[in-house]
Amino acid sequence: MPALATNPRAKFDYHIIETYEAGLVLSGFEAKAVKNNRLTLKGSYVTIKNREAFLINAQIMPYQPKNTPADYDPSRTRKLLLHKKEIKSLIGRIKEKGLTLTPISVYTKRNRVKLEFGLGRGKKKVDKREKIKKRESDRKMERALKRR
Repeated sequence: MPALATNPRAKFDYHIIETYEAGLVLSGFEAKAVKNNRLTLKGSYVTIKNREAFLINAQIMPYQPKNTPADYDPSRTRKLLLHKKEIKSLIGRIKEKGLTLTPISVYTKRNRVKLEFGLGRGKKKVDKREKIKKRESDRKMERALKRR
């Protein structure tokens, strides 16, 4: 199950504590567009309203722009399919200070489009800088080993 789309900033901006899998409610042409990698998760997030989970700000570009409905909104709010127990536990966890739900990737599983999202806490700027420094030092060590 290779990822159709990933959120490049999710693991960089957040400490992911726990991950969840949810189904996405899509129309037919949206599902076809997602399977052809016409989805971006950049800047999107997951929220819970009225005991239902929603994906907000995910962009799904039309598969065939000329055949899409005239009133189609590429960044519309999309419902997520989760069990009631999962939603209840998420509601309790989100109320903790600083926790948020962020999408990580979209993939197919038995021809169904699934969203992997994580419960995470935002990283501070210092944490991000440390991660970049560590990555650069690892690259330097790899280069030095290759030269030998």
